[in-house]
Amino acid sequence: MATPRKASTRTALEVIEPIGKRVLVRKDEDKKQTKAGIHLPDKIEIPTLTGRVVAVSAQIQADDDYPIAQYDRVLFNPKHAIPVDLEGDNRLFVIPIEDIVAVFRKADG
Repeated sequence: MATPRKASTRTALEVIEPIGKRVLVRKDEDKKQTKAGIHLPDKIEIPTLTGRVVAVSAQIQADDDYPIAQYDRVLFNPKHAIPVDLEGDNRLFVIPIEDIVAVFRKADG
């Protein structure tokens, strides 16, 4: 007689792969104080945000017009960002490539 199998207690890790011309970005922590020492209110609206690229769609990777790679720090417009509630901290967003407005690079020198 066959023994019933126990259900695995291990949880499979979920991987998010953006589709189309999109990237997955982890938003940087909100700053509560400026470099000059001014404390910012909690409800301040900032039109652009910074974050790190977690994943890039295959379409973006294959397109030389978009020099964006995993782990790049980017400046993005959050207007069309789709929040991903995977980690519980609400810092992951799927963002259309058109809303990435800049990539931070180290200066050569």
